[in-house]
Amino acid sequence: MTERLLQFIWQFQYFNRSELTTATDETIQVILPGQFNTNQGPDFINSKIRINQALWVGNIELHIKTSYWNRHKHEEDKNYSNVILHVVWEHDDKSMEKNIPVLELRNRVSKILLQQYDTLMNNTAFIPCQENIKNIKEITWNSWKERLLAERLLRKASIVDHFLQQSNYHWEESFWWLLARNFGMKVNASAFETVARSISLNILSRHKNQIHQLEALLFGQAGFLQSNFNEDYPALLKKEYQFLQAKYKLKPVHEPFYFLRMRPGNFPTVRLAQLAILINQSSHLFSKIKEAVSVKEIRQWFDLAANDYWHYHYRFDEESAFKKKNIGNTMINNIIINTIAPALFAYGNYNKEDKYKTKALQWLEDTPAESNAITKGFELLGIQNGNAYDSQSLIELRNEYCNRKRCLDCAVGNYLLKKES
Repeated sequence: MTERLLQFIWQFQYFNRSELTTATDETIQVILPGQFNTNQGPDFINSKIRINQALWVGNIELHIKTSYWNRHKHEEDKNYSNVILHVVWEHDDKSMEKNIPVLELRNRVSKILLQQYDTLMNNTAFIPCQENIKNIKEITWNSWKERLLAERLLRKASIVDHFLQQSNYHWEESFWWLLARNFGMKVNASAFETVARSISLNILSRHKNQIHQLEALLFGQAGFLQSNFNEDYPALLKKEYQFLQAKYKLKPVHEPFYFLRMRPGNFPTVRLAQLAILINQSSHLFSKIKEAVSVKEIRQWFDLAANDYWHYHYRFDEESAFKKKNIGNTMINNIIINTIAPALFAYGNYNKEDKYKTKALQWLEDTPAESNAITKGFELLGIQNGNAYDSQSLIELRNEYCNRKRCLDCAVGNYLLKKES
């Protein structure tokens, strides 16, 4: 038995409630088990019970053993002054009976439920409930996916909130940092964000019509223009950057960029060039995204290729076979999922405008599903992964619940354990 399991059992009243009595043989009727309290203080607040003929309203505290009350020094904590019932798994301290009524649950809980919980906790499979997850009712599964996605977007929104505080609540600037970070992929995310923070949108907007100046600013700040080049174009960028660096008193970032074990199309040089063309072809991007009607518009805005030099290069001074360096559908999907939807959701959450949150959810539904080890694992179990709405929910479920064995907080785990109660 764990305290969290005991809380779960009490919260959903998964125990034999007939002829309930306290440790001193007073009859108990549970009218309201109370609201589960995740903050400081008793486990359940605003509870209502009847002991004999008296109605009690207050809080309820749970422990594995009665003696834990003193071990945790609750008698010295005023937060516990309104506890009306002490619910325990094992009543091991009779001296506590005279202070607060005690209810022992050890002999009132289904052994099958306890065995099922033990099986979930000790299962080392892909997910603890993989043998039974297909049996979950569709209505339960759909509502749970919606909550999972909302939790994921809220957590990502907290990153946006952090950026907003640092940018003095400038949404366009914050979105620029977030977007640049995404262009860096996982490997170079931090370096790209640092570059974005080192050049304000105000400076970039002054040079947005000159692609070579934009590239000079981005590549120069990233430290890619420090060599002596053989080709004319990188030499031109270096000269341009030296002028702009002096003009704006810019300091290049000192963060490494990685190329190793990376597809050439994802090289940081290519992604920076694509970022430059995006700035060149757009303005007030986040404002446009807010007003966009469909995700199709977003795809059109991001359907761009880096300038001509990059058709023949992946790095400076290293010519390669012709290939347009388009941002590509996979990258556009990644941007929608990991930048646009979270930023839009955060905007709606911050301004209390649900229409933006709804739009973020709809755009994820209209975006192809991600394919990775997690989504493939669920697909093998017969779980649908039809769009990004599904895949983001499944990733949240695996990372935040299954991997942490939070079955008691999961709708699937709740459903399976309820069957055994």
